[in-house]
Amino acid sequence: TKTISDNDVKQFAAASGDTNPLHLDEEFAAETRFRGRIAHGTLVGSLISAALARLPGLTIYLSQDLQFLGPVDIGETVTAICEVVEDLGDGRYRLTTVVEDEDGETVIDGEAIVLIDEIPEDALEEVDA
Repeated sequence: TKTISDNDVKQFAAASGDTNPLHLDEEFAAETRFRGRIAHGTLVGSLISAALARLPGLTIYLSQDLQFLGPVDIGETVTAICEVVEDLGDGRYRLTTVVEDEDGETVIDGEAIVLIDEIPEDALEEVDA
């Protein structure tokens, strides 16, 4: 769960190069169907990656399909929900990936394939030290 701040949007625009005025210019965005600035869809979708990082083991993205179903306003809190739905074998899993807004409405719907490896012993020792 994360609140998408104005700073998040500006930093994402700088890092990604996506300077669409819909995300950065309030006057421009006020004249659009959204009636104000909204967060980048891929910024909101990146919360799925953050959720996957919390799975046990070392999670490696193999693929991600997303459908953007609704806008996320600046200052809105969203939650990523990932569920393993199929063991594909050899450490690969298919997951449903959803991002919901504060009202529980789905703003992003998708599916991911991940590879989950064990964390190397040496890495665990370094973390414990």
